[in-house]
Amino acid sequence: MVIGPSLGTTWHMWDRQIPELSQHWRVFRYDLPGHGGAPAHAAASVAELGDRLLTTLDGLGVQRFGYAGCSIGGAVGADLALRHPHRVASLALVASSPRFGTADEFRQRGVIVRTNGLEPMARTAPERWFTPGFAAAQPAIVEWAVQMVRTTDPGCYIAACEALAAFDIRAALGRIGVPTLVLVGAEDQVTGPAEARTLVAGIPDARLALVPGASHLAPVEQPAAVSDLLLMHFSTAWQQDTSAAIPVLPHVTAPAAPSAPFVPVAEIAPAAATPDAVAPTPDDRYEQGTKVRREVLGDAHVDAVNDTADVFTEDFQELVTRYAWGEVWSRDGLDRRTRSVITLTALVTSGHLEGLAAHTRAALRNGLTPAEIKEVLLQTAVYCGIPAAGAAFAVAQKVIQEETTPPA
Repeated sequence: MVIGPSLGTTWHMWDRQIPELSQHWRVFRYDLPGHGGAPAHAAASVAELGDRLLTTLDGLGVQRFGYAGCSIGGAVGADLALRHPHRVASLALVASSPRFGTADEFRQRGVIVRTNGLEPMARTAPERWFTPGFAAAQPAIVEWAVQMVRTTDPGCYIAACEALAAFDIRAALGRIGVPTLVLVGAEDQVTGPAEARTLVAGIPDARLALVPGASHLAPVEQPAAVSDLLLMHFSTAWQQDTSAAIPVLPHVTAPAAPSAPFVPVAEIAPAAATPDAVAPTPDDRYEQGTKVRREVLGDAHVDAVNDTADVFTEDFQELVTRYAWGEVWSRDGLDRRTRSVITLTALVTSGHLEGLAAHTRAALRNGLTPAEIKEVLLQTAVYCGIPAAGAAFAVAQKVIQEETTPPA
């Protein structure tokens, strides 16, 4: 059995389940990159986390396994069940979702961490993870949770936020063909019962388990109930031989699996290198442009532009999406940070401040800090003029305050 953690936690969030589960199965649990002291090798997507996990399991000789994961750990399991169904025998999705909030929410969280560090996330973790009664009665566990977040590598946390921003398997849920338990705390305000019911409605024959008196980290808050539910699900699921209906893909023969129980692994191994991506053809540059435009400017901005488009302007918006975002912004020659620096400078130089607010937000999402944006605008003051830079500072200041202020 493979067990995956939640964002900002370590494998220790499953400590209370290990004694019971290890009586029945060999249990393998891992830390996310940069979490719990694991090497800070950030992963760009949920799929990359899954590929790293499979690389590690291949090294251990494990070809087929049950999987239980919490939050982003659940996303990894669902992704594996979709892309590698011959490997996953059974699945438990704990406090998970087919889409976590909105892309804009997670990208803004990354901006807040890049600007303020992880302290805002650490300070608010208890209220996101535990019910108020549990937090009041268990101050030691609350402090443990805060310290887990504080000791996470900020860059890896931001990368995980970006991975969750891009994660959306709503349309693919019907292709998950393994026995699935969806487990959620009844009082979870992060990925709660509504998200759980979306999973159950989409995954064929999935079962829902609602845990009373638990919030997001149900395995910590209600350990006995979660252990019993996992034990019942996996014991039943493993009696069902679903492998005959699942095509087995060829794989390299791995060493024989060790007989001893697995120990926690500090970090799942890097995945094998993949071939360079093929440049988009003219036919798919619009689709690529839409994707990049949303990643850089945010869904809210792009949706607002699309909502105001009509017969007169829609061709222009298609041109912008295909040419600016599908061709130029999608090129490999410059990274997005550098493109944001150039764009901010060009907007100030040309006096087109109507686009500066959107591209200041984009610069923050692309990795520029407020201090770096300030330096860009100071540079424009020298070469573009004090009045132009002064107006730009006023626009950028408002955006930076909105985007980087941590939640109360």
